[in-house]
Amino acid sequence: MIASPLVTATWLQEQLGRPDLLILDASLYLPNEPQIADETYRQQHIPGALRFDIEHFSDPDTPLPHMVPSAGRFARLAGELGVTPETTLVVYDQKGLFSAARAWWLFRLFGHDQVMVLDGGLPLWREQGLPLEAGENQPSPQPPYPVIFNNRLLCGLGDVQTALSLGQTQVLDARGAKRFTGETPEPRPGVASGHMPGSQSLPYDSLLTAAGTLLPPQELRQRFQALGIDGLHPVITSCGSGVTAAVLLLALSVAGLPDGRLYDGSWSEWGQHPATTKALGPA
Repeated sequence: MIASPLVTATWLQEQLGRPDLLILDASLYLPNEPQIADETYRQQHIPGALRFDIEHFSDPDTPLPHMVPSAGRFARLAGELGVTPETTLVVYDQKGLFSAARAWWLFRLFGHDQVMVLDGGLPLWREQGLPLEAGENQPSPQPPYPVIFNNRLLCGLGDVQTALSLGQTQVLDARGAKRFTGETPEPRPGVASGHMPGSQSLPYDSLLTAAGTLLPPQELRQRFQALGIDGLHPVITSCGSGVTAAVLLLALSVAGLPDGRLYDGSWSEWGQHPATTKALGPA
């Protein structure tokens, strides 16, 4: 078991070339952003890094964005990427700390705990003048990954509805504050504005430093404690589509708090579902 889910750029540079190490560029851009993650990966990435496409590692049979794939699909794709139970994974993204946490969570969900996130991602790596390469690295395929599904890290719509009705679970929303209150409309068509009644707003970027790294553990604990997160009650995280919700889970881990669960459908599902209640204004 890895003690911390974060690694520094300096540490990773020293590990380059390790035969058991696999570095994954898990970048994801939103539909309204001009960048294309595959193209930016080919232009510049950490030496030896492979491209990890979150959309590819998703369920192709749902209209909801990048939902968790079946165990069989994950096992096949992870094997094709060269991942074995002995592999140490380091994931990063091109924004700093955005979608890499989703890849970290996804591997843990399917039973691979030897996975870490590069704190500050590619921007900090580049800022420190560390080596980069262009082109596209090819994986060394392995047999399908022997999945052990950890359902304690995942929840669905019904789980969240039950948790909110019972009032024993703290639901954290990683979207921006104005999306939470409904002041800013949702970017996806057909999705209502607002938030789940009983949830609390914790924008994921409020847990980052100006350099794009996670705040130190003590500061993260203080942020969580301010919302009543003390490790004694279960936590569910949500966001727009299940990506930055994973940043909150990563922060919980770095803060030394128990694992939370990620609501995979997040507001993309809740905000368009006819049977859910939507609240406007502050929590």
